Amino acid sequence: MKHWPTVKLGEVLQRVERQEIVDASKQYRLLGIRLEGQGPFLRETVMGTEISATKLFRVAMGDFIYSRLFACRGAFGVITEDLDDCHVSGEFPTFLPTQGKIDVEYLKYWFRLPSVIAMVDADCSGSTPLTRNRFKEHFFLELKIPLPPLVEQRRVVAQIEELAAQIEEVRILRKQAGEKVEELLRSIVMEDKQAKPTAMRDLVTLRSPDVTVSADETYQFAGVYCFGRGVFKATRKSGMDFAYPRLTRLRAGEFVYPKLMAWEGAFGVVPPECNGCVVSTEFPVFEVKEDRVLPEVLDTYFRMPSVWPEIAGESTGTNVRRRRLNPKDFLDYEIPLPSRESQFTLRKVRAEIDALKRIQAETSAELDALLPGILDRAFKGEL
Repeated sequence: MKHWPTVKLGEVLQRVERQEIVDASKQYRLLGIRLEGQGPFLRETVMGTEISATKLFRVAMGDFIYSRLFACRGAFGVITEDLDDCHVSGEFPTFLPTQGKIDVEYLKYWFRLPSVIAMVDADCSGSTPLTRNRFKEHFFLELKIPLPPLVEQRRVVAQIEELAAQIEEVRILRKQAGEKVEELLRSIVMEDKQAKPTAMRDLVTLRSPDVTVSADETYQFAGVYCFGRGVFKATRKSGMDFAYPRLTRLRAGEFVYPKLMAWEGAFGVVPPECNGCVVSTEFPVFEVKEDRVLPEVLDTYFRMPSVWPEIAGESTGTNVRRRRLNPKDFLDYEIPLPSRESQFTLRKVRAEIDALKRIQAETSAELDALLPGILDRAFKGEL
């Protein structure tokens, strides 16, 4: 471990304010800052007439910037070339590095250390980000950073970026593998030459709500993500907190969708972890006739983006965001029903893939922990 000298940020950074009076006839590119050290981004482009503030501050490439309100959640970063000449409000203090003393990329990565964000958090108070005290500049400038020579800083940054790129490559490969897997599953369903168009009413049975709500009981709700991302365990609610007199209790292997968001691919088979959860009457629930179709077939078919426009055609409503898929229309909808042989092939492949996904999920936490570990070693001089 190398023992680098520590300096206060106030010794290597200086505040910069390029103030401009808002011109109603001018267009402004306004920035925000992502959390967890993900840096600045272009939030919106607006005319001066749409801005309530009377003044803004222009930023330049190479500036270091943070959000007073969300500093406790890692809202720090560097202005990149594509964001040069954008504007921010006075809630985003901006600094210039003292030439020859600190590399802003080195500083950027330092602010991604969990231990540094913990120091920032200690100088804020309040129970939520919206009620916390803003991270004031004098606290920022008092922070002490280990500071090797500039050449060493740049070497450390290069090492971090090389290792971070390797981590990102693993993430990309995992994503690509997942996409290939989905293509394989879809091909089993869609390329079966023995498949026959079959109405959903021949494959599933609509269930009636079976839970009478009691004001003194608590209910674990489930939801359905849009864009084919399936069923998930949502919030717990007291019977006093909603108006539905009846609910439907889900069973693993059943099929469910929300009437309002079905046109955006919000369909799914109930997974084991959601067994026993409830949904409102806005979520039609169907028992799957497994002697005709396996749940895995429905889950795979209704996750396909090419299906969603067809479903949207079945939905009713004049406003595109108010379309509703009624159970009657859904039951009339026809799918290409694969042969039983293809269905059981799909089940076998899905089971093997799900086992691999569980292993990936177990190792994803280790992958997430790699970069913080790398950063910790980097700023201890151990890279």
